[in-house]
Amino acid sequence: MMRRVFAAGFVLGVTLLPVLAHAQGTKLWSVNSYDEMEKGSTDGVAIRSDGRLEAGPATSLLYATGKNYVWAMGTDSAGNAYVGMGGTAAGSAAVMRVSPDGKATQIFESKELAVQALTVLPDGSVLAATSPDGKVYKVPAGGGAATVLFDPSTTEEKPKYLWGLAAGKDGAAYVAAGAPAVVYRVPAGGGKAEVLFKTADQHIRCLLMAPDGTLWAGSDGSGVIYKISTTARDAKPFAVYAATRREITSLAMDAAGNVYAAGVGTGRAPLPPLPVTGTVGITITFSQPGSASAAGTNTLVPDGSEIYKIAPDGTPMKLLTLKDDVVYALAVHNGELLAATGNRGRVYRVNTDGDGQFTDVAHLEASQGMAFAAEKDGLLVATSNSGKVFVLGDVAAPNATYTSQVFDAKEFSEWGRAEVRGSTAGFDLFVRSGNVENPVMGWSDWTRVAADGAVAAPSGRYVQWKAELHQGGSLDAIGLNYLTKNVAPVVDEVMVQAGARMAPPAAQMNGTVQVAFPSAAAQVVNLTPEASATPLLAQKDKTAITVRWAAHDENGDDLEYAVWYRGVGESNWRLLKDRIAESYYSFDAALLPDGSYELKVVASDAPSHTASEALTGERVSEVFVVDTTPPVPGVLTATMEGGGAGGLKIHAKLEARDATSPIAHAEYSVDAGPWQFLEPVGKISDSQIERYDFVADVPAATTPVANPKEHIIAVRVYDRYDNMAAVKAVVR
Repeated sequence: MMRRVFAAGFVLGVTLLPVLAHAQGTKLWSVNSYDEMEKGSTDGVAIRSDGRLEAGPATSLLYATGKNYVWAMGTDSAGNAYVGMGGTAAGSAAVMRVSPDGKATQIFESKELAVQALTVLPDGSVLAATSPDGKVYKVPAGGGAATVLFDPSTTEEKPKYLWGLAAGKDGAAYVAAGAPAVVYRVPAGGGKAEVLFKTADQHIRCLLMAPDGTLWAGSDGSGVIYKISTTARDAKPFAVYAATRREITSLAMDAAGNVYAAGVGTGRAPLPPLPVTGTVGITITFSQPGSASAAGTNTLVPDGSEIYKIAPDGTPMKLLTLKDDVVYALAVHNGELLAATGNRGRVYRVNTDGDGQFTDVAHLEASQGMAFAAEKDGLLVATSNSGKVFVLGDVAAPNATYTSQVFDAKEFSEWGRAEVRGSTAGFDLFVRSGNVENPVMGWSDWTRVAADGAVAAPSGRYVQWKAELHQGGSLDAIGLNYLTKNVAPVVDEVMVQAGARMAPPAAQMNGTVQVAFPSAAAQVVNLTPEASATPLLAQKDKTAITVRWAAHDENGDDLEYAVWYRGVGESNWRLLKDRIAESYYSFDAALLPDGSYELKVVASDAPSHTASEALTGERVSEVFVVDTTPPVPGVLTATMEGGGAGGLKIHAKLEARDATSPIAHAEYSVDAGPWQFLEPVGKISDSQIERYDFVADVPAATTPVANPKEHIIAVRVYDRYDNMAAVKAVVR
């Protein structure tokens, strides 16, 4: 058993930190809030809203129905539970009697869909209300043929749904109906039902009979809580509170007379007129309550639930908002308020002093907690999806175990000390690790955390911790130090663009060129922001070369880069530039003699690690050509030819050479006239040596000249990298 608190370096209020602000060094995975703790699994462990783990009530399964839905439940003085079921098909409505040892006997079935409400009378008989288009049946104590106590089809209102039941001290039964919203009073032993009150709302969703004979009712549509005396003659209903939610799903009362209500859903309709005993002349389109639809389809109700407290003097107070849970049932047990919820099968203990605190006391093996019923040594909870009955004991679970969610360190990691904030005794802590996400197989065994916090779990990518709480033990927070194994960075792509120079945005004019990766580079993932696949805008500059790259580091380390070069056919790499922070580099082409080259980009995580721990990754570019030298034209020879009707022409010959790249094109001009395209002999310009043999027209003189027989012909020759050389000749 652990005897001390591991608090070295632990900071109050630390949240879950899978990655710290700096990628290098030791990191801390900490779990210390309710939102983090509730992601784990519990077995007898309660989670307070401040994140503390403590022993919860001993929880056990009493009865599994084998069906999907349990809607209602009650108990008799002998400890037998009565479970109202159905909801899958017509004729599935049934009531099961479950003895304290879990043995079940069916005592009622009907042709309707489900037993929606149930109450056990003092004499042991059971009232069961079925829906939709159902009735209220009375089942004799010990079972036997059921009789119809109330048939809504015989009333003027003919409600479609029966949602709740309550029994008065005089033996009368009270029925909550919907579509339309009515509360009926049925005399003891049966007889003609009378309307106690009705509203312009959609449904009367739940009932609560107070010890003094006051009947409380909650509506669906406008979320109104009513009360009416069942003992005073000609009593009028009173709207005690209009909730901010549209549906009141459950009511409960404590010994001091405080009433608790659960409100569900949004979109509350306007407050209807005060209910009256007579006919309400309002037309309403009815819809099934949101909570009932959610339970039947196993879906969520938007915006969760709220729980309210109404003091004996009528003062309302909102106790709690549950954003992800639908409250289906409330109960006051041993002076504590409990809420059964869906769609995560949680049971909460709610502080009733208005501080907004709660304790998550049980995670049931079902989606919805639907109903509570008192039991000799605890409380019964009925569930749907799947239909079961659980026992929440009055004593704490003797062996309470909490297992955290699986933590993914993203990389192979070494696990350091555990840091714990909690009681100084009363728990044992264990850790296990692995390299696959699912711990069911292929993980290490659980190993106990030592008294000094040392963890013996082997290195791996994933880790999980488990706490076993004993009597009086509690945990507030747990942090686990870990060191991720450094992984070398990866250079994903390198692109070289000749004739381009990166410049500040203000210097970028119209003459720009996009330096983009090939299309395949768009599939590279985890690129650093500087190395995105978006094209860079560079200035056109034939004297410059720009190289850009995409790189990433799985550790998230900061990276720096170096660019190396070598000529094709050479063995040694030579440094061009190092300590580059950006993912591109421009340099003067004149730094390299003309020829074919490769560039190598080396990425290093040195900014995030010591020199001895830094790792590098590299990639070599495709071969590119540096050509800054213009072609070398030979002697341009030109002679005058022709005359007569065809006019004078100049016959010119020229041979041009380039040491590095093919001749791209040539052009000529006569007497400073416009430049005209010139084809080489053979027409295709694709060689480092090209010959030109052409005839050019002699233009007529436009101004007087000293020698009209003298002409100038000029030829310009360009190589593939736009280097140009010119030559001229005088023709007479």
